[in-house]
Parts: sequence; structure tokens; C-alpha cells
Amino acid sequence: MIKRIVSAALVAFFLMLPTGDAVASNLEQNAEEAIALFKVTDSSLVGFFDTSYGYAVFPKVGKGGMGLGGAHGKGLVYKDGEIVGQTSLTQFTVGFQLGGQVYQQVIFFENDRAYNDFTGGNFELSAQASAIAAAAGVAANAKYRHGVAIFTLGKGGLMYEASVGGQKFSFTPL
Repeated sequence: MIKRIVSAALVAFFLMLPTGDAVASNLEQNAEEAIALFKVTDSSLVGFFDTSYGYAVFPKVGKGGMGLGGAHGKGLVYKDGEIVGQTSLTQFTVGFQLGGQVYQQVIFFENDRAYNDFTGGNFELSAQASAIAAAAGVAANAKYRHGVAIFTLGKGGLMYEASVGGQKFSFTPL
């Protein structure tokens, strides 16, 4: 019975996410606003935006779970400050979890290898990957791990966990 309730809640959660033209028309504006918010929240992130080989910005990722969980978001991929494609993030999780949250995420690529792996269209973050919650000065000591550096900003919700392990990404060039 509980599994059915959880399954129904997850389906409802993903159906409530905006889709189609509404997402496409606002995605670029939302991504630019997210970039500005990351820079204001932690000015040391400006260096990552300026020097990384490229980056992916997810202005809104919705995550929810109760035993079983999932997350989904759409974003844009940048190289040399220009948009080069769209991306999506999908995550399914199992384990102790309860609640929901919305957050923003940026993934910086240290070099062409990490960037090409991501834009190859079938990139996945392992369970050992972790995000750094962006806050004033945090990025100053952050380092790339396996060619990527990941930062998140919470937008709201009751799930205070920022794990990104098991995320799978797709990429569509413009």
C-alpha cells in the first residue's frame, strides 16, 4: 500500500513540473538568473564561470521522496559563455528519505575531456559525487573532482540533503 502511495506521489510530482514551450521560452532567462544568483551568493564562483572549460546550469531541479525518490530538471550547457545546448537531469533514489525540495545546480567542467564526456549525451554522476552548497566564500577552496565541480543552491523544501550521486544527464546540441 505504501509503495503505491509513494509511486502515485512521485508521478504527481513529475507531472506538476512545467514542460513544453513554457520551459523552453523561460529556460534561458531562468539560467541567466541562476548564474547571477550563484555569483552574488558566492563571489568566488565568478572564477569558476570565467575559467572553466564549460558549465551546465540547472535553474530548477525538483526532488522528492519517501523511501523511493526522484529528481528532474532541465538546463543549458555553456562553452566560452555561449549556450551550446540543452540538458536534462534525472535521478532515482532508494533509501531513507522523506520530503521534497527545489534547488539550482551548476556543474563546471575543468577540461575538454569532462566537457566532451558530458556533451556525449550519456553522462552520469556516480554515488561518490557530491555537491557543495554555495555560500559566501565556499568556492574559494573548492576543487574539481574527476574533472567536475558541482555547486547547489536551495530554493525551498524540507529535504535538506544535497547528494547528487546517481544523477543521469542527457544533452541536445543547439
